[in-house]
Amino acid sequence: MSILVLGGAGYIGSHAVYQLIDRGEHVIVIDNLETGHQKAVHPEAIFYQGDIRDKTFLYSVFEKESIEAVFHFAANSLVGESMEKPLKYFHNNVYGMQVLLEAMVEADVKRIIFSSTAALYGEPAVVPISEDTITNPTNPYGESKLMMEKIIKWAEKSYGIHYVSLRYFNVAGARGTAEIGEDHRPETHLIPIILQTALGKRSHIVVFGDDYDTPDGTCIRDYVHVEDLIDAHLLALDYLEKGGTNTVYNLGSNEGFSVNEMIETARKVTGKDIPTQKGERRQGDPSTLIASSEKARKELGWNPTRSTVQQIIQDAWNWHSSKPNGYEKGELG
Repeated sequence: MSILVLGGAGYIGSHAVYQLIDRGEHVIVIDNLETGHQKAVHPEAIFYQGDIRDKTFLYSVFEKESIEAVFHFAANSLVGESMEKPLKYFHNNVYGMQVLLEAMVEADVKRIIFSSTAALYGEPAVVPISEDTITNPTNPYGESKLMMEKIIKWAEKSYGIHYVSLRYFNVAGARGTAEIGEDHRPETHLIPIILQTALGKRSHIVVFGDDYDTPDGTCIRDYVHVEDLIDAHLLALDYLEKGGTNTVYNLGSNEGFSVNEMIETARKVTGKDIPTQKGERRQGDPSTLIASSEKARKELGWNPTRSTVQQIIQDAWNWHSSKPNGYEKGELG
């Protein structure tokens, strides 16, 4: 099958490409390399550099390639930046989805697996969070993803596009063989920042807020291993191939760990001292996000096997310690 992976040079997208090729699929990658790395793209994938908002470019790829399904990872995804630059997020994420769906309609491509987020739940009243939890984003990033989901829903009704929307919680870890991993510039994700501190690339890690309503005062998140996450995407693709109905699934480990607990686990895995400093809360950060992934387990047969905190940090550490400067030469931002 020919699969188009949008954002296939990014952290999660590159892992999808590797796992799709592992199972023998033909993969086409589009990435504008704003945050992705060409070195992260599997050498057997066909790569096009460009922006999905560029209609002429995107339509040309659909014309050249016999695409049968789309994996959509191409979006801006930083909560803090979205609070400062909301229009950037609505233009890239929401308008990008509109152009993509127009191209899919034109090319008669009917299947899409969408990379969504737990951020669209906002600050939930009850945890763990199920797919029936009210969506109430507290930042423009989450709002943009919710809008993208709604656009797909209406495209299904009018054009027959079939979709699965996967709402991620905190994705972390790296490919078990350490060819690819997490490398953002600048880095904003907790586990890479912890491990960069362990490597001496940072003098300390700032803990943003220690007065949340949690046992140790720091934010609690649900972490899922990136390879387990992509397994769910492959199962979702098979589900659509078998005529599955349009739906959404939460992807998480069903467990929550605080920032302080993650730092302490990393100290044990790496054997390194990881200094910390207190910082102010970040605007838009909910205190606790924990998934209920029972629906994905029951309906897709998803069985995450690597999503323990120890395994996630160990695989991430294998990547970061083998490539301390990431994909490129020079210091990390």
